[in-house]
Amino acid sequence: MDSQALELPHTYQIIIDHFVAACQADVRVIAAFLRGSYASGTADAYSDLDLGLITTDEAYEDLITGREAFMRLLGEPLFLETFDLPNVVFFFFSDGTEGELSIGRTSDFNHINRGSYRTLLDKTGMLAGAVFTGHEPAQAEQLEAARRLIAWYWHDLSHFITALGRGQLWWAQRQLEDLRRYCVNLARLRHNFIVEAEGYEKVEHALPVEQLSPLQETYGPLEDKAMLQACLIITRFYQNLARFLARTHSIPYPQGLERVMLDRLEQLCMAHSIAFELDSQGPPGV
Repeated sequence: MDSQALELPHTYQIIIDHFVAACQADVRVIAAFLRGSYASGTADAYSDLDLGLITTDEAYEDLITGREAFMRLLGEPLFLETFDLPNVVFFFFSDGTEGELSIGRTSDFNHINRGSYRTLLDKTGMLAGAVFTGHEPAQAEQLEAARRLIAWYWHDLSHFITALGRGQLWWAQRQLEDLRRYCVNLARLRHNFIVEAEGYEKVEHALPVEQLSPLQETYGPLEDKAMLQACLIITRFYQNLARFLARTHSIPYPQGLERVMLDRLEQLCMAHSIAFELDSQGPPGV
């Protein structure tokens, strides 16, 4: 396609031109495309540049190993990291361009994007009619992810109780944020169980955010009673979500662990003269 037809910042257009030229000259590359908000027409002033390329099966590992050299063909990198995702490169160039490059191979590429894309280069016609579905976890994988969220909540609650009991408020605040994130991920799974839960990232597009409104009042000062009150709200929110998901998807609910941890939390509330209003009656209907 003619990338000039896109409404791109000038610096982004330069990077894309370099990207297309590098891919055209590289015999390892079969196709290149634009991903993300610029491909879908939803970009704004804060959108980064999302690129994708597909290699031959034989050249895939070689390009992954040499990804830094490839990126230097596009611009002067100030930041190149994979964050333990070997087929994704996160970058900043000296002109201020920020973005991601996802790399797939001929036999396995539809997971590197979800939804819209715009073809930049297609040497063999493989992108004609191609549909990118993104990574869709298998049912067993998703059930295990939900099980961990449901069970691990209590482990992190234990850390919160320990931190607050010792008066270590910064640690307690960190644990409180972890508990809140469990709830956000559970809310995402309740809304759509077939996609990966990804915390706060683009959560406004993942579910109606009014479903998270009870959590709004849990953001407060670094003060023990306020944090303990927030923990009670978060835990009540968690119970509703976790019990529903456990019942709906036949996931074992850690009722015994819940009872033990709620006893500890109640003791902490008593020590701070705070009313305790949580139950440990197992996963009833929601």
